[in-house]
Amino acid sequence: MSLPRPLTRFRDPDAPPPQRRRRRERAAMTSVASLASVVLAAGLCVAALPGTASAAAKLDNPYIGAKPYVNPDWSARAAAEPGGSAVADQPTFVWLDRIAAINGTSEARGLKAHLDAAKAQGANLVQLVIYDLPGRDCAALASNGELGPDDLGRYESEYIDPIATVLADPAYASLRIVNLIEPDSLPNLVTNAGGTAGSTPECATMKANGNYEKGVGYALHRLGALSNTYNYIDAGHHGWLGWDSNLVPSAQEFKKAATTSGATVGDVTGFIVNTANYSATKEPHVKITDTVNGQTVRQAKWIDWNQYVDETTYAQGLRTALVAQGFDSGIGMLIDTSRNGWGGSARPTGPGPSTSVDAYVDGGRVDRRIHAGNWCNQNGAGLGERPATAPDAGVDAYVWAKPPGESDGASKAIDNDEGKSFDRMCDPTYTGNARNGNNPTGALADAPLAGHWFSAQFRQLLANAYPPVGGSGGGGTGGDTKAPTAPTGLTVSATAADSVSLTWTAATDDTAVAGYDVYRDGVKSGTATGTSYTDRGLSPATTYRYTVKARDAAGNVSTASAAVSATTKTSGGGGGGTSGLKAQYKNNDSASGDNQIKPGLQLVNTGTGAVDLSRVTVRYWFTGESSSVGFQTWCDYAQVGCSTVKTSVTTLPAGRTGADHSLDVTFASGSLAAGANTGDIQLRLAKADWSDFNETDDYSRGTGTSYADATKVTVYVGGTLVWGTEP
Repeated sequence: MSLPRPLTRFRDPDAPPPQRRRRRERAAMTSVASLASVVLAAGLCVAALPGTASAAAKLDNPYIGAKPYVNPDWSARAAAEPGGSAVADQPTFVWLDRIAAINGTSEARGLKAHLDAAKAQGANLVQLVIYDLPGRDCAALASNGELGPDDLGRYESEYIDPIATVLADPAYASLRIVNLIEPDSLPNLVTNAGGTAGSTPECATMKANGNYEKGVGYALHRLGALSNTYNYIDAGHHGWLGWDSNLVPSAQEFKKAATTSGATVGDVTGFIVNTANYSATKEPHVKITDTVNGQTVRQAKWIDWNQYVDETTYAQGLRTALVAQGFDSGIGMLIDTSRNGWGGSARPTGPGPSTSVDAYVDGGRVDRRIHAGNWCNQNGAGLGERPATAPDAGVDAYVWAKPPGESDGASKAIDNDEGKSFDRMCDPTYTGNARNGNNPTGALADAPLAGHWFSAQFRQLLANAYPPVGGSGGGGTGGDTKAPTAPTGLTVSATAADSVSLTWTAATDDTAVAGYDVYRDGVKSGTATGTSYTDRGLSPATTYRYTVKARDAAGNVSTASAAVSATTKTSGGGGGGTSGLKAQYKNNDSASGDNQIKPGLQLVNTGTGAVDLSRVTVRYWFTGESSSVGFQTWCDYAQVGCSTVKTSVTTLPAGRTGADHSLDVTFASGSLAAGANTGDIQLRLAKADWSDFNETDDYSRGTGTSYADATKVTVYVGGTLVWGTEP
């Protein structure tokens, strides 16, 4: 990230933050009204492309009712750190920062593998960072990319087009895809492309050739045409674009890019601020309207006549400017809160002294950076607010766009094949440049390349988290450090095929309870200010587990309530005992290339009524390879008796990802009581000619050797899917 000095300075207009007018679903937007009189009768959509039908209606806010994907690659690294398991279940963005990332590298899985993993988790929202523009990051070196300034054609054909092709696969139609479009690019054109102390020749080149705007427009156009995608353009942060002289030019630049290369404003769901940066979500002790001895705090060196002091007010102010430029009046903002908590003993608990504006601001600001222009691996930072849905006016969600623990850049030159150079702003010994007022960088030492795991940083972020990890303190000395009591009486008040409604008894606090966080299967689903919540966008005939935590205004979080389970009804409005049926799986043969497949299966009835097993079918999905000449199957052992277990192989009419056949398991008779399980069923499958399988790409195969819930093994009752996800 790059911080310019303000180009010019104007008086504070004292404009209040906007109140958001919510979008409603609509199928398409076919025109944009004039700049001064945009009136959008409904909400965000994708504009009809020339010669094609309009895209399907899109959600007002894709985060409402969503279960976001937890990246297993990041989660495993986080969980391996001391105490990291406390946050390893948080959803983070997947960075597609080079062409090779689409298919996967030796360090990380590819896009299709992430989408498959999301479906296996039962998630319905995946968050991606689209980040490979020609001449990428023209004002910094740590995250330079692989494409040269004139490689627009490669960006379109080798990067965006393949991503769009994967996302368009019908297998992923149930997933909501949030795309963060090209961090840093358009803000650099506003501030660093000529005329300022922070300008670079590289940014001037990108402004002259227009390839940032063309590339962003092309990405918006191609990805926005898909019915399940939601594009959020990167909009810098308040310490970059918050000055009067930068804000409106930025909105104009965003509008220009959003109407280039076939894109329209209808391809834009919203904007994201603070991507991979450290600016505070809210400054509790410093407001831009404050004065000290008759002087406005805008005169303080830290603020330097900026119009904003934190990301919430900046996001809300930017929305107003964007709408004035012709963007949808209901656009939503995202705030990256992954590393802006600034907790620990250094966190101020009140305003600074009133001896001067500088003392007041420096003593009270929770953002403890040396300068607001410092962006690389900041020493003393902490995890910020956990991802949350619709937390404030105009804000669609708090998100963790930058996965905590992934480096911003190397602290010294490191040879690499990723196109990433050494930026002195990542060097803790560097004394700065014009963009950070020639101040020390505040960067951590011994940092690896951008995007690589930085254990020391993760541990510091965890220690300095605010709200604290574990919810047992206010993050500083003095002040409110007492957490609310845990909510009680959590009850399922209603269920539908796609929703669960919950109620609970209010928690208590020594000051006041500010709200409640609702967790579905251990991942935050949403927030509520009262004692009820409806979780929407769920799958039919599926069981979910819920808990609720209370929080106060100081960020103290209670322990979780007692858990309750709820099962959504079938699509036809039914439900009952069968909806609680689930499959568990274990692998009875670790070899993935021999001539037999040996799955272990058992059924568990978590519902409220008995299940007639004669109506049940279980399917294990696999690939038979082209050499297959038929199959033979066996039941080697079953607690319910192999005489009641019937096995067969079905050849799929068309191949799917990870499957062209299924091993079908049925039962001749029997009943499975509520709360009971079938016990161990040991199965075996071979080809008729005893040739070898290649199980590495089999959809249902896992590596666990003890029984665990298996969403890639599907269960049907009377032909209706009641458990799992088909390939």
